[in-house]
Amino acid sequence: MGDHIVNIKELVEYIAKELVDDPSQVQVKLSENSGSMTLELHVAPTDMGRVIGKGGRVANALRTLVRVAAVRQGKRATLEVVDGSGGEPRSTYRTRSER
Repeated sequence: MGDHIVNIKELVEYIAKELVDDPSQVQVKLSENSGSMTLELHVAPTDMGRVIGKGGRVANALRTLVRVAAVRQGKRATLEVVDGSGGEPRSTYRTRSER
């Protein structure tokens, strides 16, 4: 296996579009600081349940993928799930090293 740099934003966007009923509403915004990044996943309000999943399992799986991809790039990452109405993040996770 080679050392391929994964575009984390595209990874989250691709997975989210496969999960939701309305892929046109999926947007991922990326903010980077020195050594860390924050991704905001915006989906339609009706798709929030699909992205978060029962007991937060889907969202936690997404966060794990984001965290692993970021660590491979020597960074820290945070994923926030936000409904498409522009509301506040509904589900926020910070890695242990960010707490």
